[in-house]
Amino acid sequence: MNWITKIIKAGEKIKSAIHKRATKEDIANSDWTSCCKGPILKKDLEENLWVCPDCNKHHRIKPKQRFDILFGRNNYEILDTPIPQDDPLGFTDSKPYKERLKSARKKTGLKCSMVVATGLIDNIKITAIASDFDFLGASIEAAEGEAILFAAQYSIENKQPLLICTSGGGMRMQASMISLSQMPRSILAINELKKHNLPYLVLFTDPTSGGITASYAMVSDISISEPGALIAFAGKRVIQGTVKEELPQNFQSAEHVQKTGFVDLIVDRKNVRSKIGTLLSILLKKNSAISSEQNETSEDSQSLTRAAS
Repeated sequence: MNWITKIIKAGEKIKSAIHKRATKEDIANSDWTSCCKGPILKKDLEENLWVCPDCNKHHRIKPKQRFDILFGRNNYEILDTPIPQDDPLGFTDSKPYKERLKSARKKTGLKCSMVVATGLIDNIKITAIASDFDFLGASIEAAEGEAILFAAQYSIENKQPLLICTSGGGMRMQASMISLSQMPRSILAINELKKHNLPYLVLFTDPTSGGITASYAMVSDISISEPGALIAFAGKRVIQGTVKEELPQNFQSAEHVQKTGFVDLIVDRKNVRSKIGTLLSILLKKNSAISSEQNETSEDSQSLTRAAS
């Protein structure tokens, strides 16, 4: 091999290295990510609660990162939720649904896209749910429905408020009607919670859409959103194709939907814990007063019944 051949081969290696595109795994395992001004160290982003210090973009975070922010680092208990039978329909598209579940579990270390935890916010014990978007887009099927029912029942048994941090693309198509049935099931669970005068809050995170928006995300006592979160039912292109009109830019952002009354508050991630604590203290006092009035009314009714008899 002469020196010319060596130079050519070295040049080819350099060219290949320059043009090689990083895979998702390479990016996920690196110390860097990107935002408005290009690369940014994940360590710097983490120190700012995964919020860009320049553009205030609230990056997506994992359930345990969410709980660390809400309750304090590792200052909470993860609760085991029931996991029903996998893929009872035997669904297959480009690959079997069971394989997709296996890959998602390996990638995230979770059994389903939802994690339930309990902890203290301003000395108020609450139950909280957070979703992992890396688990099949945090879509909903039977396992996630069971997680919501479990969290609601746990809240009722322990007389705790419930907070759901929403995220996901809606119902999971591979589960068909099993997935869609989680919409009314989740509403029934929340209704039971409200019968016991327990507060129910929703924190919208990016993105929240589809059947999630159309069910349990819309029936909270107070709805909060992180800045810039996408909140929608159908996608922008679907709506534009239906109404045949050009839609405003960012019309599905938290800031836009707040103007229409879809969201009550937009709160930065660094302030979410204190804001939730304040809201819960107010709601618990209000609900306690309602319960007292109901008890007084019930006692008055019993007295009248006894007097009439």
